Amino acid sequence: MSSGLRIVLLLLALSLFSGAVTGAGIYYRLSYLWILFLAANWGWARLTLWGLKAERQARTLRAEMGQVFEERFTLHNRRSLRRLWVEVRDESPLPGGRSSQVFTNLGGMESRSYISRTLLLRRGVFPLGPTVLASGDLFGLFPVEKSFPAQSSLMVYPRMVPVRAFPEPAGMLPGGEAVRRRTVQMTPNAAGVREYAPGDPLNRIHWPTTARRERLMVKEFDLDPRADVWLFLDGEAAVQARRPWKVDFDVRSLWMVGEFSMPPETEEYAACIAASLARYYLQKRRAVGLVAHTRAPDILPPEQGSRQLHKILERLALWEASGQLSLFGVVEAQARHLGRGSTAVLITPSPRLDIALAAETLRIRGLRPVVVLLEHASFGGEQDSRALGQRLAAMQIPLRVIAEGDSVEAALSGG
Repeated sequence: MSSGLRIVLLLLALSLFSGAVTGAGIYYRLSYLWILFLAANWGWARLTLWGLKAERQARTLRAEMGQVFEERFTLHNRRSLRRLWVEVRDESPLPGGRSSQVFTNLGGMESRSYISRTLLLRRGVFPLGPTVLASGDLFGLFPVEKSFPAQSSLMVYPRMVPVRAFPEPAGMLPGGEAVRRRTVQMTPNAAGVREYAPGDPLNRIHWPTTARRERLMVKEFDLDPRADVWLFLDGEAAVQARRPWKVDFDVRSLWMVGEFSMPPETEEYAACIAASLARYYLQKRRAVGLVAHTRAPDILPPEQGSRQLHKILERLALWEASGQLSLFGVVEAQARHLGRGSTAVLITPSPRLDIALAAETLRIRGLRPVVVLLEHASFGGEQDSRALGQRLAAMQIPLRVIAEGDSVEAALSGG
């Protein structure tokens, strides 16, 4: 109940009480006036949102962390009644995206719009709504609201940086033995033909076989014999670290987006590194797989092409480091399923020496480990990662070390 309504009700009660005590007719007439005043404002408030509709349109529903997300809000008045004021309020859980706008003197059958800009600070999937319309009577006695549920969601990918070069393990060759396993990707290794299924590309149709069998037949392929690349993300909650972080963003100064820095959290750095390396290897026409254990196994088999990059980015957008299993346990469980000669990139903030043991386990099984180590202490952690770095260097394991505030692009590229 608004303060103005409480005052009017108090005046009404005083008028009724005075009329009952004194018996004067003026107090009863004043009471009727207050009742009429309340009824008129209540009816007015009920009509303020009648026939109004809010719509929101986004330029894209896929964006990258650190970009500016732009959305257009439109308010439609589908009745001939003029509205004195209407507030459009965004109640989406998108961080920093709670924008609002007040429209005044909205004419009948009129539409107005405005553009909202939000700096994307977090990965994840965020519903674009609900959108709330708020209005009321002229005196603010009866505020009313009308909510429109979310019709779409925004997926925010992790930030990606360009990688110019990345260490390859000694003895790494791009080729290997043929892998007799079917793939949806086109490779130089044709394995056979099968009947056409809806969705198969027309360029895979094998016309001689189609002519002989008088029905559409398409070619199947074996995996490319080049060694795979596996990205291992350390999802153990106990080894993560973060510092307090706050960003002040002025939508009128879009040039500030170029100065956006990563949140001081190992989880966000790890997701950025995994996304950047996935794009780097896929651009080199390598098959890339992802192992991102959290509370449950999350394994994406290796494939090539831009479609695989979108799959990895979607997994990373939803990835949370909330698991209980250590990276050593994940490597030990998955190493036996990886092909010999494959590259395994371990991305971890863990300062424990069992990371060196995990790298040695991979090397014993014929894989080529590379470690990207996030300095635990620089992110506010209590442990130092220098001992682990020295151990990996002594084992001649290719290593990249990244501290909070470092340029991820320069660190991965060896700068």
